[in-house]
Amino acid sequence: MKWSVEKAKEWQQKTGWLFGFNCVTSTAVNSTEMWQVSTYDRESLKRELALAAETGFNTCRVFLQYLVWANEGDGFLNTFADFCNIAESAGLSVMPILFDDCNFAQKEPYLGVQDAPRPGVSNSGWTPCPGSTIANDPSKEESLCEYVKSIVSTFKGSKQIVVWDMYNEPGNNGKGIDSMSLMEKAFTWAREAKPVQPLTVAVWNPADYNFAICDHVDIVSFHDYQPVDKTQELVARLQEYNRPILCTEWLNRPGGNDFENHLPMFGREIMGAYHWGLILGKTQTNLHGSTIFGEPDPNPIIWQHDLYHPDWKPYNKAEIDFIKQFAAKM
Repeated sequence: MKWSVEKAKEWQQKTGWLFGFNCVTSTAVNSTEMWQVSTYDRESLKRELALAAETGFNTCRVFLQYLVWANEGDGFLNTFADFCNIAESAGLSVMPILFDDCNFAQKEPYLGVQDAPRPGVSNSGWTPCPGSTIANDPSKEESLCEYVKSIVSTFKGSKQIVVWDMYNEPGNNGKGIDSMSLMEKAFTWAREAKPVQPLTVAVWNPADYNFAICDHVDIVSFHDYQPVDKTQELVARLQEYNRPILCTEWLNRPGGNDFENHLPMFGREIMGAYHWGLILGKTQTNLHGSTIFGEPDPNPIIWQHDLYHPDWKPYNKAEIDFIKQFAAKM
């Protein structure tokens, strides 16, 4: 059952302000490479999550992958439990994402060795979860249900999990309303497992069907890569739902969506924010999003996402100092 407004606000009071980032290991090009046992990079995760905590973050959002779960079963659950333990040791809570329509590689997800990143192209290896082939196959529905229930049931009482993000950007990659059915089923399956944590899916584009997502969520969330005045307009619209609000993706420096402008506003208006990216790695999300379908640009002067170079040197030390000061204040 969907949470009442009162229960959602009680959760907000207990949880406090969430200050986080979207976590993809620097050595992984996508969620498959991050999670399959042959490429799970535990040592890098330990170092990178410790750096995140040192920077001032207290939570992270992370993409799971159905295909790895379907192939590895309990092994995947053990790997994810290990990730949660590492995050907890660093003082970070976890927001897992169960499904995802983003498909920048324009490929269905696949197991084994993943393609190397394309030079100069942001997120060139990113594949969706579960992908259109599986999502559109009625014979896979039982397995998709089991995927959701096995993960939520295993971690439904865990203090390490702060929020369940059921579906990243449903309708992306031209799917539109076709993804709404799986999204709604995901809410049903998760709630049958009776988690103590709230469920959400982010509003990520201005289409009316996208705002209908808010009819299903326990807490409201959104993605935003706009200048701060447009962000404020969106937040005002979402505040009409009278529920706690999280921004689960943001940071677009070339577009004026940055820490100096947005963090003070987020601190006033919503209960937390997760920007995109920590360390420049195989996803290459320091590169501008325009490179995904346009001309490669291997060395932009202004990074779009990410905070640190591979050697952990800050992209902008003054920005890191600002983040640390803001985190201490909040």
